[in-house]
Amino acid sequence: MVNTVSRRFSPSRRRFAGWLGLAALPLPGARAQATAVPRPVAAAPRWGAPVFVLNSLDGDVSVIDAIRWTEIKRIPTGKEPHHLYLTPDEKSVIVANAASDSLTFIDPRTAEVQRTLRDIRDPYHLRFSPDMKWFVTAANRLNHIDIYGWDGAHPTLVRRIPTARTPSHLWIDTRSTTVWSSMQDSDELVVIDLATQTLTHRAKTGPMPADVFVTPDDRHLLLGLTGGAGVEVYDVAGGKLPQLVRHIPTGKGAHAFRATGDRRHVFVSNRVANTISKIDYEKFTVVDTFPAPAGPDCMDISADGSLIMVGSRWAGRLSLIDVAQRQVVHQVKVGRSPHGVWTLDHAKRI
Repeated sequence: MVNTVSRRFSPSRRRFAGWLGLAALPLPGARAQATAVPRPVAAAPRWGAPVFVLNSLDGDVSVIDAIRWTEIKRIPTGKEPHHLYLTPDEKSVIVANAASDSLTFIDPRTAEVQRTLRDIRDPYHLRFSPDMKWFVTAANRLNHIDIYGWDGAHPTLVRRIPTARTPSHLWIDTRSTTVWSSMQDSDELVVIDLATQTLTHRAKTGPMPADVFVTPDDRHLLLGLTGGAGVEVYDVAGGKLPQLVRHIPTGKGAHAFRATGDRRHVFVSNRVANTISKIDYEKFTVVDTFPAPAGPDCMDISADGSLIMVGSRWAGRLSLIDVAQRQVVHQVKVGRSPHGVWTLDHAKRI
């Protein structure tokens, strides 16, 4: 029987829980007991902009002071905030509240709520096109992708595209012509043409595909396999049918990507292995691995690349990993099931 907590989540998250042998996903308290959380060993680096952590089970956002590394306030947003994204004018960071059908706009510098936009259906993941004309959301529960026009302030729905089971993470190419999205419960990768707002290709993938990262030349797509133990690499040049060209072993539960900013490497969190792998995306090999406690999920990287800020989902903590020391140097208590992590002072996204 699926308990009341797991009913709130998509089939893929329940399937992942079963794979782990858990009764529901997420269960932060239970998982934290099973996973040892290392004691911080040194002071964390400091800078000014706040760090935002989305607490998906609490329906709010933890705002972290990145000088004292403490939670300074909570921002109520809506049910199941999972992901967030900066607006093209960099004046707002948008928190997508999947189960409340709403978007919360927050000032990325002051952490003040600017406005709430409602009637956005099941916005689990979100992304703007580089040309700033399109705003795209993935409806994780409702099995569709929405394409919106963006006038600089308001999204206008242009097309709702039925997909497959549980659209998860999105990526848009540098030319603003192609959207890729993973399908966690049908084990697929789909391709959407932005000009016509049509689904043009679908390719089978490994188990429970999650986050997507595309190389700066738009030629290769990296796909984290949360139900597997690594990352698949696809040739996607020109928006064609994705062709699998490589599998990179990283660790069980490969899930979320974040670029280091050097145009050559990207991190991926391995939620089951409790590690973060650094991938060379020119050679498609793992070049480093870092310990990351209690179900590492989404992360951000400091502007100088020295610090990984990752949500330890099962422990309700933001873990800070010093890249040079290769260890956790501090943890901040946040809410239940921390998911999205973001700061304005971040490394470049490529």
